[in-house]
Amino acid sequence: MKTRNHRVAFSLVELVVVIVIIGILAAIAIPRLSRGSSGASQAALSANLATIRNAINLYAAEHNGAFPGPDADGFVNKLTKYTDVNGTVSATRTATAKFGPYLQAIPPCPVGENAGKATANKILISNTSPPTPDPTGGEGWVYNPATGEFLANTTQTDDNGRAFNTY
Repeated sequence: MKTRNHRVAFSLVELVVVIVIIGILAAIAIPRLSRGSSGASQAALSANLATIRNAINLYAAEHNGAFPGPDADGFVNKLTKYTDVNGTVSATRTATAKFGPYLQAIPPCPVGENAGKATANKILISNTSPPTPDPTGGEGWVYNPATGEFLANTTQTDDNGRAFNTY
């Protein structure tokens, strides 16, 4: 008995069915993946705001209710270095400069007009309550040193239409 070598292959109909199924899956998956990146930015914003606001509140608790500031450099220095009870900044821990640091660095704002820019971790000082965003200067955050309010410096909204500066 002689054995034949049968060549097994897919028919054209089978190939078309597989391609249609792959197309349907791609049509479902691609929009969901693109929304995932904006969702990740929104989650990062919420996490960054919670961390920074906790640092501001801890600073105020240890400094008799005074918030870090009064300017952007003072805000950054008082949260990332050691301070005494009066808020005097020290690069090293001393007997009097025993508070802090509360943050390693100010994280960049992950949303808004200035997201991804080198200045996204800079602070805009605002004397209004709540702080008024002005993204034209390039800063990622806006802060009121009198009230301790800290927001994203943007006028943009999230996927649900909620303004990022109300998070």
